[in-house]
Amino acid sequence: ELFDRNQIGRDELVSIVFTATDDLHCAFPATAARTMGLGDVPMLCARELDITGATARCIRVMIHLDTLKGRSELRHVYLEGASALRDDLPG
Repeated sequence: ELFDRNQIGRDELVSIVFTATDDLHCAFPATAARTMGLGDVPMLCARELDITGATARCIRVMIHLDTLKGRSELRHVYLEGASALRDDLPG
C-alpha cells in the first residue's frame, strides 16, 4: 500500500528501515519485502523501544527515496489502528 498510495517506482528506492515491537519474533520484515522482489534494495530491521502502553504487534517502515516528489506529495500509511502512533495528525 505504501508504494501504491505514493506511486513509488522501484528505481526510486534508496533503502528501507523496518522496526518491529518486541512481541513480533517469527520473521524479519525485510524477508517479506525481499519476497516482493525488493532484494536489491538495502534494508535494515530494528526493535522498537519497549514503552509501557505502546501499540502492540506493530511494524513501522521508513523508506528513503531518490525522487522529484516534494514531501507534501507523499502520504503516510497507517493500517489497523497504527494512526494512534501519531497524535499530531488529524483523525
